[in-house]
Amino acid sequence: SAQIADLQQKLLDADNGDRAKQRWDSIATILEAKCALKYLLGELVSSKVQESKLQSGLQQSQASCSDVQKMLMEERNHIAELEAEFQNQILVQEQQHQDKV
Repeated sequence: SAQIADLQQKLLDADNGDRAKQRWDSIATILEAKCALKYLLGELVSSKVQESKLQSGLQQSQASCSDVQKMLMEERNHIAELEAEFQNQILVQEQQHQDKV
């Protein structure tokens, strides 16, 4: 029964795929062609709107990424400066300790 159910599902899936193709192949009148063209143009407009939204989001993300990279470089430079200053303080402390000793 499981195999039968699986085969029935495969037949339904194949039938649905064939129906979509048959719809486009069976356009016979100008009215049907107009409806199909109207549908396709609507899908095209929807796709273009979605593309522009995604493009805008991508540009915003790239700008944000660039800003974060700049901040990261600034922080790295600041840390390097602090580390150099800390090393200098250690040297001064060691010299003072040596002088005391």
